[in-house]
Amino acid sequence: MKRAIIAAFAAIIMGSGAYADTIKIGVVGPFSGPFALQGKNFKAGIDAYMAMHGTTIGDDTVEIIYRDLPAADPAQSKALAQELVVKEKAQYLAGFYFTPDAMAVTPILKQANVPLIVMNAATSAIVTKSPLVVRTSFTTWQTSTPIAKVAHDAGVAKVISIVSDYGPGIDAENAFKAGFEKEGGAVVEAIRMPLSTNDFSPIMQRIKDSGAQGVFAFLPSGPTTLGFVKAYNENGLKAAGIKFFAPGDLTQESDLPALGDAALGIQTTFHYAVSHDSPENKAFVEAASKAIGNPAELSFPSVGAFDGMNVIYKMIEATGGEQDAQKAVDAVKGLSWISPRGPVSIDPESRHITQNIYLREVTKADDGSYYNKEIQTFEKQGDPGLAAIK
Repeated sequence: MKRAIIAAFAAIIMGSGAYADTIKIGVVGPFSGPFALQGKNFKAGIDAYMAMHGTTIGDDTVEIIYRDLPAADPAQSKALAQELVVKEKAQYLAGFYFTPDAMAVTPILKQANVPLIVMNAATSAIVTKSPLVVRTSFTTWQTSTPIAKVAHDAGVAKVISIVSDYGPGIDAENAFKAGFEKEGGAVVEAIRMPLSTNDFSPIMQRIKDSGAQGVFAFLPSGPTTLGFVKAYNENGLKAAGIKFFAPGDLTQESDLPALGDAALGIQTTFHYAVSHDSPENKAFVEAASKAIGNPAELSFPSVGAFDGMNVIYKMIEATGGEQDAQKAVDAVKGLSWISPRGPVSIDPESRHITQNIYLREVTKADDGSYYNKEIQTFEKQGDPGLAAIK
């Protein structure tokens, strides 16, 4: 009898093990090249979440498969996504730093029966391209609209707009213009630069010649934003009293040591600052700092990835680990939680994240380090860009 009981128990254990699966999540991002730090932040956010919440959900084990996309390349993005879902059998796709890369993947989601969790790409229209897209990052409409009011309240009546010529840049330009004109201001000139632009001296001269009291700028975070802010100072715009307004991409924390005192006083609006004061963020920063190795490299893509993993874990729980993309997406519509960035929720209609946007000012700490100090909160911001494209 004793042997029979042991044998039966062993059979149950073996049987339950047979039903355990490995659920693969394919993450596409820039893990090499000029934007490698952003991919490193994706991985830090993912690693931090799994360190804090484990690598199993029920009987299932979660596995992350990374694919490197060093720069915006829609054709390669689609090829990598297809490889992940066909060859690697990934049940979820996530990551995507650049908008064109996320856009290129949306046509394959329905046939592949796979949701896409956007951890960074910031054009409003992405969520309209497939009902299987969920965003846990932000949009440039969402982060650029509040800074228009900030500029007006600072007494600026005329602004020149400078943006990178691709989806998020155009969104940022339109968002700021709509918000600033609503406040009674005027955009005297709007310049769109190729993404490859790295010599900003001619742009700085045009800003001087425009007669504007302020400049609104958007470029994708990385070497370009660092170069632009340096050029603003080195070409005498700050000294001339031309005010600088931008979403937070322009003063990401990892760039602040290189910018130094040149960045002091720059105000930006954004969804996250590493300095955000909350117990949730303190725990996140501790885990993500360990994951990234150098805490000074921690920046905003990490929190989009961290919250993206929270959404994916909820999807896996709701589907019992089965591959059912629509059921997975439906399960997180209306989901709300306290993120390291503050209270957030997934809008049930748009599948875009609702969140606080913070006005931050670059400040020097007592220890000589630089950080984005939150000085004002715009609560529960949705995405104005979705209304603009209807």
